[in-house]
Amino acid sequence: MSAIALIFAGGTGRRMNNEGTPKQFLEVNGKPIILYTLERFEEHPAIDGIVIACLKDYIPLLERLVRQHGLDKVSAVVPGGSTGQASIRNGINAAMERYSPETLVLVHDGVRPLVDPDTISRVVRCAEENGNAFTVAPAQETVFYNENSDGTAGSILDRSRCHLLRAPQCMSLGKLSLLHSLAEADGKLDFIDTASLAAHYGERLFEVEGRPENIKITTPIDYYIFRAILEAQENRRIFGV
Repeated sequence: MSAIALIFAGGTGRRMNNEGTPKQFLEVNGKPIILYTLERFEEHPAIDGIVIACLKDYIPLLERLVRQHGLDKVSAVVPGGSTGQASIRNGINAAMERYSPETLVLVHDGVRPLVDPDTISRVVRCAEENGNAFTVAPAQETVFYNENSDGTAGSILDRSRCHLLRAPQCMSLGKLSLLHSLAEADGKLDFIDTASLAAHYGERLFEVEGRPENIKITTPIDYYIFRAILEAQENRRIFGV
């Protein structure tokens, strides 16, 4: 079964508090964050193609980066939408013109550059066996459900049973397109991710536990954590520490 990555990078990064450059194009060690993400899928043998939904004004820059760095698996770069859901929908439309409905689609944030090859492999394998796969990470801190309106804590949840939804999130292209069509017909345009969309329409979700460093670069703190992780990985490669 073939598999592609759908990378959505249509956000402006308001929470990054930087002026001008969207977070996916911020550079770390001379390379934009989006490029780190794309290389993870370009280099993975299970990925046959890449579709990117990008901020419209940055498409020429992204296309130039794709050419310069030899990202041959990129088959389409399309404008993003006003929300993550809309950006993914634009990517789905482009994918439907190029791939069969049975193709597995790994939906992934452009600013989640630390996804590792093993997680990608296990996501593809789980989706092949079960019809979908959603990357998670164990909750590291206590979680409570805020059910009160008086400023007091609600129910304390069992941390051992709490997972954080991450990416990639995977299902067939045909199923993904159908779910987005249902949401549009129902006027539900604010799903936070593919998992929320699928769960709303009754899909049984299958988990794949990913590595804890597979973070999303959303705030300045995330940016510096990413830099530190890259430095640690480079030191490990050079010095074996």
